[in-house]
Amino acid sequence: NMKKNIILILTINILLWFCLGSIANSANKEAKLSSGYANELTEFNLWLKKNNYNQYLKEDSNGNLVSTLDVKPFENRWSQPYHSNPNRDTLVYYHYKNTWSHTNGDRNTYQFGSYKVETAKKYEFKFSITKNEFVQKQMQKKALLSYLYVEGDIIKIDEISPASRFGEFVDNDTQLRSNSMGKSIVSYVLGTAICEGYIDGVNSNLNDWPLIQNTLYYDQKIIALINMAAGDKHIIHDFGLVKNNSYDPDTKSIQKTMNFFFRGSESKEKQVGKKYNYHQLLPNIIFNYVLYKTGDDFQTVLNKTFQKAGIENAVYFNRLKDPTAEGDASNMFFASRYDWLRIGKKMMYDYQNSTCAGKYLKTLETNKIKKKVKGTDFEEPAFSPGLSYGGFFHMEYPGLKDRTIFGISGYGGNTMLIDMDNSKIVVINSIHFNNKKYKYNIKKLMVEPFKKSRVK
Repeated sequence: NMKKNIILILTINILLWFCLGSIANSANKEAKLSSGYANELTEFNLWLKKNNYNQYLKEDSNGNLVSTLDVKPFENRWSQPYHSNPNRDTLVYYHYKNTWSHTNGDRNTYQFGSYKVETAKKYEFKFSITKNEFVQKQMQKKALLSYLYVEGDIIKIDEISPASRFGEFVDNDTQLRSNSMGKSIVSYVLGTAICEGYIDGVNSNLNDWPLIQNTLYYDQKIIALINMAAGDKHIIHDFGLVKNNSYDPDTKSIQKTMNFFFRGSESKEKQVGKKYNYHQLLPNIIFNYVLYKTGDDFQTVLNKTFQKAGIENAVYFNRLKDPTAEGDASNMFFASRYDWLRIGKKMMYDYQNSTCAGKYLKTLETNKIKKKVKGTDFEEPAFSPGLSYGGFFHMEYPGLKDRTIFGISGYGGNTMLIDMDNSKIVVINSIHFNNKKYKYNIKKLMVEPFKKSRVK
């Protein structure tokens, strides 16, 4: 009888082990699918067909539409890793993901709505173009989409990726993804909201906003948040939430993120002298505070910010589609290549002419803080080496310490540097950047243009 009982118990345990294993495997598969990182290529292939890239399509033996591109997606993640060296076709796929997949029903990407600004009266640049062979060579080897250099009102260098590289998939109207460049754009919108009287200034706090009550962000000045110095590193950093690094704040409302991770939290640092802690949540908090304070006038504030820059095409921020979400605005911003330059030009105009928005930018410069981080290539990449940070802008660039540079940078090598003293701007749009194959020449593309003689 004892042997029978032991055999029965072992049999039950084995069956239970198999059942739990089956449940776990199903859960893992479901989690992989629900995470949005499955990277199944059906929607990409349909996008190729819809946009007449038929040279990259064929039918397989079952009559299914497949791509002839040699795409090798990275498993269990949405974007390509920093240290990866993907082939050209894989970069084309990630360019599609960055630029279009959030709007066409692709199950690998969260489907965002938008807060959009339509064009009004475009700002006209003057052109005095000399083909730049070095930039062209960089375009042929790296993951660059666009390179623009302007002095005053005159565009001096204007290069777009050649057709043999990515030129088939980008033109002057393509709305290019910001990545973390959107943080700086949110700061500029905040400046408009302050200038229009909706928010008192950078030394006011967010205490009238119910969504941040009973969190460590309560009773802190706006300047601490936009300097990435809110004393929140024990909860969140650039790699995600400390307690759950698979949680994506960009696809969750401010309300949910505060409820899940921040209610009852306190800063572990003193109010004065908090350390720089770069991450993606703070610009979304600030952006949604602007949304809260402006209410029905939010669209008006966005229009004033970007239409005054003279945009040629519509620009937009991502917006969560969750109808119950409070705090649904995302700092992920999209603009065409010339419109990125127009926005930078407007910032420069404001600064140099001490408009209200210009005084706001000068306040950010006055209140900047030292980063004091060594960082890795990912945390402080080579294309964003500012020693200081002020109001979601990188500042004090090595080799350009005698210049007032406002730096706007985002993952993948996307960047804009604005020389407020000498009326020069460089804008780089890129799919990928790393410290090996896809590291473009920072010195020649970003630093040297600002070291030339002063613009008259």
